[in-house]
Amino acid sequence: MNPRDLSYTMPPEWSEHSRTFISWPVQDSMCYPDNYEEVCKSYTLTIQAIAEFEPITVIVNPSDMDGVQALFSDNNQIQCLSIEHNDAWLRDNGPTFIVNQEGEVAGINWGFNAWGGKYSPWDLDDQVAPQILEHFAIRRFDAPLVMEGGSIHVDGEGTLITTEECLLNPNRNPHLNRQQIEDILKQFLNIDKVIWLTRGLSGDETDGHVDNIACFAAPGKVILQVCDDPTDENYEITQENLRILQQSYDAKGRKLEVIPIQQPPYRAHGEQRLTLSYLNFYFVNGGIILPVFGGTAVETDRLAAEKLKMVFPDRTIRTVDGMGIIREGGNVHCTTQQMP
Repeated sequence: MNPRDLSYTMPPEWSEHSRTFISWPVQDSMCYPDNYEEVCKSYTLTIQAIAEFEPITVIVNPSDMDGVQALFSDNNQIQCLSIEHNDAWLRDNGPTFIVNQEGEVAGINWGFNAWGGKYSPWDLDDQVAPQILEHFAIRRFDAPLVMEGGSIHVDGEGTLITTEECLLNPNRNPHLNRQQIEDILKQFLNIDKVIWLTRGLSGDETDGHVDNIACFAAPGKVILQVCDDPTDENYEITQENLRILQQSYDAKGRKLEVIPIQQPPYRAHGEQRLTLSYLNFYFVNGGIILPVFGGTAVETDRLAAEKLKMVFPDRTIRTVDGMGIIREGGNVHCTTQQMP
């Protein structure tokens, strides 16, 4: 039987967490291994920020365990768990947690192939989710779908949002068509409707993960990162996604309210555009961990924090430096996974 048959569903990210999971960086897998110390510092600050709100479990390679444990030895909110892994994007290779009507937690183990085979090896990463679930004695459902957690958002009331660029990309599931992918999502996440955006942000090597461009703020309400500069590649992308959302209804028949957040100014590392996104924030219990970028982005940083405070007046907006890890391809949401 699949999770839907057993009345499991994926809670929205803003619901109460029992803990957060995050993986510690692996120097050998980094795009820029010389930046390892800077990346580790950013992870340390992010982990400490999350621990201000809820417990956090850090997945650590055995060879790094002593050093990482020493970093957090004075904080009982932070736990280290030894699991071998190739890379540090737990949102994408970790389990997706679901809950049934009795409050029992289970986990979905998606297939993982390093964003369409972009980074080898990924064999250890594909085994991280089963090991987390086994360690915490959580029931496991193996889904017949290669998919990353950063490619979906749910509203907790039957609606899922994603992008065609990612989920329909033949580098994940070439044997499945759009309807078959929707059917699997419905069976494993207990959703009734999929809203398909077209593309993710320019320069996003994940093939357009939705967690860089849009997320639910509440049922019937979506936050969207937008670009107002017609000369920017993201202008056409975000305007198209804005039109789709403005014309969409959720699983309950509600017309979506779209809340725009202005994108940060263009920034590159060498010739590679950095995928700067305020939508890569992470809900924690009573707060939001928001990456900000400084420099030319000071004004949009301020506007993003103000907009999120307006949308979530009861949550503390806790900012972290988003530049520390963005050159590796992601940010706070990409590194984390919540357990209800």
